[in-house]
Amino acid sequence: MDIRPLGIDPSQCLIGANWTAPHGARKLPLINPSDGTPLCDIAAGDAQDIDAAVAAARAAFEGAWGRATAVERGRVLARIGQLVLEHKEELARLEALDVGKPYTQAMADVVALARYMEFYAGAADKLHGETIPYLDGYTVYTLREPHGVTGHIIPWNYPMQIIGRSVGAALAVGNACVLKPAEEACLTALAFAELGRRAGLPAGALNVVPGLGAEAGAALSAHEDVDHLSFTGSVGVGKLIQTSAAQNIVPVTLELGGKSPQVVFDDADFDAALPFLVNAGIQNAGQTCSASSRILVQESRFDELLAAMSARYKALNAGPALDDLELGPLVSQRQKQIVEGFIAKGSDLELAASGQIAADAPAGGAYVAPRLYACADPDHMLAQDEVFGPVQVVIPFRDEDHAVAIANGTRYGLVASCWTRDGARQMRLARKLRAGQIFLNNYGAGGGVELPFGGTGLSGHGREKGFEALYGFSTLKTVAAYHG
Repeated sequence: MDIRPLGIDPSQCLIGANWTAPHGARKLPLINPSDGTPLCDIAAGDAQDIDAAVAAARAAFEGAWGRATAVERGRVLARIGQLVLEHKEELARLEALDVGKPYTQAMADVVALARYMEFYAGAADKLHGETIPYLDGYTVYTLREPHGVTGHIIPWNYPMQIIGRSVGAALAVGNACVLKPAEEACLTALAFAELGRRAGLPAGALNVVPGLGAEAGAALSAHEDVDHLSFTGSVGVGKLIQTSAAQNIVPVTLELGGKSPQVVFDDADFDAALPFLVNAGIQNAGQTCSASSRILVQESRFDELLAAMSARYKALNAGPALDDLELGPLVSQRQKQIVEGFIAKGSDLELAASGQIAADAPAGGAYVAPRLYACADPDHMLAQDEVFGPVQVVIPFRDEDHAVAIANGTRYGLVASCWTRDGARQMRLARKLRAGQIFLNNYGAGGGVELPFGGTGLSGHGREKGFEALYGFSTLKTVAAYHG
């Protein structure tokens, strides 16, 4: 298939002002997860390409981009957001083909990317320092300044959204960026970089080097001239990146996944909760860091809710991304094997319901039918480990204390939700649940680019999204002036 995002060759890197072949002209095949056929070849960048990209970013930071005012930076981001919307159909199709995401979900990601650009465009000139009352004869104030060169290693499940929340915020502050997209999903990252060029980003302000994580990603995380790193992905790789960055004393923002619970009390509005309970688990075929893979239900209504969720599951279908069903394929055959391994280890649980794979789904696609399990043991592997596939477990609890113990009973802490009409209980659970985001009588709040996002424990540290991200992508300088 001839795939040329916005007319560019996907087997090239953007380094400085130019699209260029990677070192050694090496390439990697990109596979369509909907049918297993090749989409195109992408660049296989290596340490030499990363070194060139970091040098280009440093030159941009010390040159045109570093001298740009906050207002000017905001205007560039606003133009990028507008261009994203002007090319939304092409971007959505690229994402659907590349990742296997149903077209409607891919389009929602395009709109979210544009919204990130709009938000950070408006925020760019509103990142202020402050004055500090001090000793007589002194004026003391603080400045918020960019780190310099920031590295961004993003995953394959939500490329556009994560570019928006990390690269968008970093550029708004005035950093120059080097982006290493996942080798399974590069197309919209390349398209975004081209839109940035067309919108007026100076050469080197944004550089994109596709390639293997063990090569390009490792080189970026270990580079001595990178001032800050942002990584979203697995716990194992996050540990490697943090260890590598520590050798250069570089701060790292890590978002590493979760095992997020929704806690449903017996007084909850079940009709309102039901769509959130299911959709938050199967969106993007469950390949979502904040997926709600655990549903905790008070014992008195456990059977009722399990039956209602089962009915919804039986109506779910997985098929090719452009068929726009409830689920697409997993991103790759490798991910399919991982998820099927988890499913095999859940054979001792009660399978409450399963969706189906569409009859006309290509045999070469990475499809897994969504599964819903009843799970009496909150310590079971399927209730503890991140599956990253369309698998949910429903767990009973006795009372509030029991619910909190189960909800907090994993090493993750990214998102949690509580469904109850009891206002006092809502406030208690908001404080007791251990997670970076808490939702009361909803889940996800519509995505919310304005809402700080990040976790605790194995879910990582630091915050992206919202205004809070600007603090993470900046450093604080204190100025104390003595004038007598």
